[in-house]
Amino acid sequence: MRCRPQCGACCTAPSISSPIPGLPQGKPAGLRCPQLTDDERCRLFGRPERPSVCLTLKPEPAMCGSSRAQALHWLQTLELATQP
Repeated sequence: MRCRPQCGACCTAPSISSPIPGLPQGKPAGLRCPQLTDDERCRLFGRPERPSVCLTLKPEPAMCGSSRAQALHWLQTLELATQP
């Protein structure tokens, strides 16, 4: 499955605990990643600075749903379920 154009849900909803250029302490859940371009593409894609969690996250129908809103909801639910 390919990423939906103009989505970026997976770069907004989840938290990222490792450093990201622009966010040396990581990214809290719900914050848009500063590495997203205006068209919701990752500036770090294919680069060594890309966090490992981003490398392992792959688009799939269950996660992405049929819209950005569904993807955000699924990822926010997963984020809450995995909090200590």
